[in-house]
Amino acid sequence: MNDAIIEVRDVSFRYDRDNVLEHINLTVPKGAFLGLVGPNGSGKSTLLKLILGLLKPQEGEVTLFGQPQGKFKEWNRIGFVSQKANSFNSGFPATVYEVVASGLTGKVGLFRFIGKARKKEILSAIDSVGMGAFINRNIGELSGGQQQRVFIARAIVSQPDVLILDEPTVGVDAKNVKAFYDMLDVLNKALGITLLLVTHDIGTITNKVTHVACLNKHLHFHGETNEFEQLDADQLSSIYHHDVHVLSHAH
Repeated sequence: MNDAIIEVRDVSFRYDRDNVLEHINLTVPKGAFLGLVGPNGSGKSTLLKLILGLLKPQEGEVTLFGQPQGKFKEWNRIGFVSQKANSFNSGFPATVYEVVASGLTGKVGLFRFIGKARKKEILSAIDSVGMGAFINRNIGELSGGQQQRVFIARAIVSQPDVLILDEPTVGVDAKNVKAFYDMLDVLNKALGITLLLVTHDIGTITNKVTHVACLNKHLHFHGETNEFEQLDADQLSSIYHHDVHVLSHAH
């Protein structure tokens, strides 16, 4: 049985005459925590847009839960968190509870009454990202890292099967990055949410993720984390086109 949640099959994409992605084959299995890494301009953001249906591949295809993307309708099964914390309007008048509750709009409808069962789901999502103590706090009063946790709670309150995160530590203080990735690890292992994490931080790869994909126009590596750890500095540098050293945050 094919347990792939996301499959990218021989996908190529270009803007005008500029080839951004060439013949990409990528699989995200159910239950995986995949780290997608690559230098600036490597095509990571374009690949996310192709997966999310914001762009259409010019060659190849994307399938979601075994269905061709063009026919896929169950978008509530996919959560997405962008780099919101870095540009969020701090004057937005909403509490943590209200922001997370808005993630249920697709299920309960706009301006519909939220019953006890839904309230329990909201509280559970907030607790799962460690923000229970801030439930009535205005989101504009929170730090960038705390805001990003709230956005993750909003994305998972509808109980998606997979959560896609685009550079989630942008705007997060360095001292809080480890705790942030620990939280993602819990979402993956304890709640069983499949994660696709886009990051520049190679150091996070060896600590938390189960699979790694190295992208720079082509997919230079795609496999399990223990295989990625065996790449030497020269191999990584050939992908990034400059010297790269993998440092574990645990050290």
